[in-house]
Amino acid sequence: MIDKMIVKLRRYDKLDPEEEAALLGAVTEIKKFARGTVLVRRQTPTRACEVVVSGLVHRYRDLSDGRRQSMELSIPGDFVDLHSFTMKEIDHDIACLTQCQVAIVPHDRLEQITTQFPHLGRVLWLSTMIDAAIHREWIVSLGARSAVQRLAHLFCEMAVRLESVGLADSDGYRFPITQNALSELLGMSMVHVNRTVKELRERELVVFREQQVRIQSWEGLVRLADFDPFYLGMHRRPR
Repeated sequence: MIDKMIVKLRRYDKLDPEEEAALLGAVTEIKKFARGTVLVRRQTPTRACEVVVSGLVHRYRDLSDGRRQSMELSIPGDFVDLHSFTMKEIDHDIACLTQCQVAIVPHDRLEQITTQFPHLGRVLWLSTMIDAAIHREWIVSLGARSAVQRLAHLFCEMAVRLESVGLADSDGYRFPITQNALSELLGMSMVHVNRTVKELRERELVVFREQQVRIQSWEGLVRLADFDPFYLGMHRRPR
């Protein structure tokens, strides 16, 4: 059900059986959503958080002129709006980029977890800090990296994050998003995205075709993107 979230949190620190049972017991239901469904609307009171079970979800902001900017991509195992537990209303929208399954975790059950299992509460808090680190890295990409570096960095990030929950291997991973969604993730036009995908293919670094990312040279991709996975917090230590 939320096994990938357990796997992800174990990357940060050891969890004991009681902590894992508390997380599993906090889920009240699993819901299915179609691509494009808004899970959380900005400035709208919430009473539960969502964990991605399957599919891809993104955070974004729409401007008054219709432009949209995505700010983070969430994968299976991610709490997409854990910060809503304390904020109650968040400042951006969260929607499904693909068909998704989402686990619902009410705020009152999270409150019980933070009271009864303070160590687990700290690990969950860490996951929100890593979300913030991902946001910062995306800001660097949007503001300082070239188009080809930006796409290369996204492919690197997804490779590390998906591998951490068993959804990628050394050859690549499934990435079932539309060209329009990819343009919003990168802050580029679809024409520019197509050119950039072609450039990575011509450099013999990545082939992105039929919703599949096939990595031809990991070392070359990392070097082009100037990718350092430290911000993803995959180093296990006591919390």
